[in-house]
Amino acid sequence: MLLTIIACGLVTWVSRIFPFVMLKKFDLPEGILEFLSFVPITIMAGLWFESLFVQYLGHLPSINCPNLWASLPTVATAMVTKNLLLTVVVGVLSFAVINFIGF
Repeated sequence: MLLTIIACGLVTWVSRIFPFVMLKKFDLPEGILEFLSFVPITIMAGLWFESLFVQYLGHLPSINCPNLWASLPTVATAMVTKNLLLTVVVGVLSFAVINFIGF
């Protein structure tokens, strides 16, 4: 069991580190670099919309209100500061406050 956990951790680590090591050795064309600059934005938008809506089979998605209210100060912080760490901290804290007050 321990060997499986270590192997899974190693595979995860290698799959995340290997692309960075390889990209440092090669120069990518400008078009690919410009395309890759949009990847974090699209990933964050996909994650945000996935947690913002709740899907029920056979029905239209409904809004997850706690996530919506927590995302408002988070998105505002991201737009103003453009600091990922501060955005994550504000998101976690705002979600914790909303859960604490029971909304």
